[in-house]
Amino acid sequence: MAPAMVISSGDAQEFEGKITFTVIICVIIGAFGGLMFGYDIGISGGVTSMDDFLEKFFMSVYERKQHAHENNYCKFDNQFLQLFTSCLYIAALIASFVAAKICSKLGRKPTMQIASLFFMAGVALTAGAMNIEMLIIGRICLGVGVGFGNQAVPLFLSELAPAKLRGALNICFQLFITIGILIANLVNYVTANIHPYGWRISLALAGVPALILCVGSLAICETPTSLIEREKNEEGRAVLKKIRGVDNVDNEFDSIVHASEIARQVTDPYGKLMKRSSRPPLVIAILLQVFQQFTGINAIMFYSPVLFQTIGFGSDASLLSAVITGLVNVFSTLVSIYAVDRAGRRILLLEACVQMFISQVAIGVILSLDLTATGSLSRPEALVVVVLVCVYVMAFAWSWGPLGWLIPSETFPLETRTAGYAFAVSSNMMFTFVIAQAFLSMLCNMQAGIFFFFAAWILVMGLFALFLLPETKGIPIDDMTERVWKQHWFWKRFMDEEEVQEQKPEMIHPHLT
Repeated sequence: MAPAMVISSGDAQEFEGKITFTVIICVIIGAFGGLMFGYDIGISGGVTSMDDFLEKFFMSVYERKQHAHENNYCKFDNQFLQLFTSCLYIAALIASFVAAKICSKLGRKPTMQIASLFFMAGVALTAGAMNIEMLIIGRICLGVGVGFGNQAVPLFLSELAPAKLRGALNICFQLFITIGILIANLVNYVTANIHPYGWRISLALAGVPALILCVGSLAICETPTSLIEREKNEEGRAVLKKIRGVDNVDNEFDSIVHASEIARQVTDPYGKLMKRSSRPPLVIAILLQVFQQFTGINAIMFYSPVLFQTIGFGSDASLLSAVITGLVNVFSTLVSIYAVDRAGRRILLLEACVQMFISQVAIGVILSLDLTATGSLSRPEALVVVVLVCVYVMAFAWSWGPLGWLIPSETFPLETRTAGYAFAVSSNMMFTFVIAQAFLSMLCNMQAGIFFFFAAWILVMGLFALFLLPETKGIPIDDMTERVWKQHWFWKRFMDEEEVQEQKPEMIHPHLT
């Protein structure tokens, strides 16, 4: 494997290291935090389309669904039904800021353990729910688990990985999200025919990845960056040797120590994050989360069974179609793992914008021309829509899905890394909440126009990626300021003398200059 790179204040040199068994195990176990999140995304849409679930908690939706000529676009429009899905994300938004503090003070590993415990509590409450209040409280616990997990896992993976392979290893988080979605769709397909408690089985199985993360986290190591950040330098050096598989880790160790010394001078990371010199990574991180949601992906993933029923598939066929899109999602994410450290981040994002734009517009055209409020598409047209959804999911899965998590995890300096990433996670949760809470109402009011709405956002995203998003491929995580932000045609204007004055000359690595 190619070693990672380090850049001193002068020339470039390479860190020694290779991919070790320890790193592989840490990546797999850590990525179960993504499986946990993905399973929940996939399971909620299927459960909310099950008659047994609707009859118990959302009788008005169940009765409306039974009307043969009910408006196709509006039969699932219910704010409480949407709240079942979306309340998780408000809880995750708030939890992410608490998780950021714990990430800094206790480390990435304990934060992941806390995530798994909250998630298992949420699973117990939702699977055993006897009333809607118990159901919502359970979803809130799940949200806290998601907030903690999404805060800790991508940072854990980025800090553990060599720079040359950081993209591929970090994207394992997104890969496991897609696997979780696929497993959830398969589970829903089976449990939809188990009456009257199939939905309870679907919700209960969410505890499996949480349990694996909880138990598995006992066997993994903390990141060297987190240990050194908390002044456990010798332990950090030992772990660095273990994960790199070599004894000569002095250059990388000194680089992390240098970043940690600067970070310790910052007593208020959130205050530092508000300064002009911190604006580029913060703006990029937040916009990536906003754009990721306004591609419309979670509208598709949350409600794909509902969507496929809307265009004329029966319940079983709609769940099967969701399984197909889940398979496409998983295999397309593998493309990203292969390409992200070879082709780079920007080219994947730009290509995907073109592909997603075309597929969204095409779906919108078909539905607006041929799907009436009380009719259905012909079988060939419905199959074309499924294919177009797959083309859309394919593009998202190798671009905005994984890179929306990867880029924010690698672009903040250590002194604002956990605080900045908390803003990224909370922004993602906020706009996931907005889309989850609004989608069924938007579908009812905008009908096929909702696909044109998302297509317009994809056009904006493409322009953003083309002009404002820098390439971060192969650049060491603690060297982004010098090699990315200070070199970018637009963002370099934010890198004024303020930052230079804060970093005293004696702080620079004397033996690397």
